[in-house]
This record gives sequence, structure tokens and C-alpha cells, in this order.
Amino acid sequence: MFPFTDQFDRIASDPMTLQIIEKNPAGVDGLPFYYYDILINGAPVGKISLRIGVNFHTYYNGSIGYEVDELCRGRGYARAACRLVLPVARHHGMTHLYLTCAESNIPSFHTIEGLGAELVEICQVPREYFAWRAGMERQRIYRLAL
Repeated sequence: MFPFTDQFDRIASDPMTLQIIEKNPAGVDGLPFYYYDILINGAPVGKISLRIGVNFHTYYNGSIGYEVDELCRGRGYARAACRLVLPVARHHGMTHLYLTCAESNIPSFHTIEGLGAELVEICQVPREYFAWRAGMERQRIYRLAL
């Protein structure tokens, strides 16, 4: 069983709080992950997940997944939430994360670049990637050193 910690069940930096929803020992890509609600002054504005470890699939899917409710976008919430989960990754001995987005997702790659991640490549994902689908857009792959 993966050694999840309770130390990061609630992560706060006013006005944002991340509140744990789920600790899953093996996601679809085979890696354990933490899954949080993103709250601003107690109101939900989105979700964020952190996959622990790196494998073939996280290279294309990313170590962090985030979604911000449409009415709350453009306020820097995704970037702030990403920063709040970095200590969780460090706690588990991770030295870097992969962050990815579709090539045309300008807000997402601005979020990723704002974290200081470096672009590794823009590529078509291989068919062996678990989320591959016909017509899938090219992905921007970034590496963030911790």
C-alpha cells in the first residue's frame, strides 16, 4: 500500500485552501494520486490532482492535473494551486514534475510557464499512451524541477 500522508489533507495560503477529496493508491496510469478541491474563501472554484512518481503515461498526461470552473478562470487559481501541491511532491521524494497541455491551450501553457517549467517538446502522443484517441491534439510537455 502506498504511504500517503495526512500532513497535506488541507493546504492553505490565504485566500486559497486545497481540501483532500481522495487518496487513490493506483490511478488509471498505475500511479497513486492526491485529489483536492480548490477553495477560495471556502467556496469551490476547481480541482487539482497530483500523481506521485513518474512513468511513461505521466510524461504525456502530466504529474499535475487541474481544472478551474469556467466563471473563475483567469484569476491565477490554477498556478496558485499548483504551487501549493509542490511540497507534497517533495515530501514523496520527487525531484521534478511533468506538466502537459494541448498545444492550443494558451491559458494552460501560460500557467505552466508561470511556474517556471521548461518546455521539453511539443509532440503527438503515442498510441500506447492510455488516453490516446484518434485526432488528439499535439501536447506541450514541460519539466518542472523541484
